[in-house]
Amino acid sequence: MSIQPSTPMSTTDAQRTEAALRRLAPKWTTHIVHTVAKYGPEMRVSDVAQHFPALSQSYVSKRLATTSTDGLVARDGEFDRWAPYRLSSAARTLGPVYRALTQWSSDHIDRTPQGRYDRVETAMHRLQLTDTTETVRLLSERGSLRLTHLAELLYSPPQFAAARLNRMQADGLVARADNRHGAPYLLTDAGRALGPVYTALQQWEHRHSGAAARAVPAAERTIGAPAQSVRTAAALRRSPAPSALFSHPPVPQPRVPAGVTPAASFSYSYGR
Repeated sequence: MSIQPSTPMSTTDAQRTEAALRRLAPKWTTHIVHTVAKYGPEMRVSDVAQHFPALSQSYVSKRLATTSTDGLVARDGEFDRWAPYRLSSAARTLGPVYRALTQWSSDHIDRTPQGRYDRVETAMHRLQLTDTTETVRLLSERGSLRLTHLAELLYSPPQFAAARLNRMQADGLVARADNRHGAPYLLTDAGRALGPVYTALQQWEHRHSGAAARAVPAAERTIGAPAQSVRTAAALRRSPAPSALFSHPPVPQPRVPAGVTPAASFSYSYGR
């Protein structure tokens, strides 16, 4: 079977992907979507609150209202406090996004046992901060960048770029090439493995914004070159910069562990 050519991620793509992450990342959003999917199709605030005993009903009501504003749930009676919520079409197609986040996290970030939806929310918390996606895109294209150069490309004050890089380093997405002061930053294995996550997010966002979906299947695209260990500065000087985001020949993706793979049909998205 022939493989279609891939398309690099642009700055606009990165901004739209980051905006999609911000819609999905607020705490409890993934759990609420899962709860309505599993116990719906329609649920009142009190019905949802029963599944979150640690949260007050008023807090659950506020979270549902915010989730509605973000286009993930809807209700027929906008001003009827008793009207039930149901999942939007956007929420009903989140399965590929949640699967990609779950596998990326379990493979590269946190291998400790934890609930699938806690894992998804933790992963999104790492990725949704301003300029994180664009920083990953730039490092994928350039191979490595010093702080001052990256700040220029982000049109950002150096102190803001430094704060973002420090956070991304703590989250395991970037690393310094060596221990010298001013050493350039480059992507870690986890940062390089974000291709399927970004692809799933782009396809989901395009599907529900009316934009044309990418031609290349998610399973056929990853970031830059295949994942590898952080290289030394000498190796960086010897090696060419990795190709643009999603623009290299595809590599097979690892099978999802049995404990992570959701079932088929709509329940595949959330599990039972």
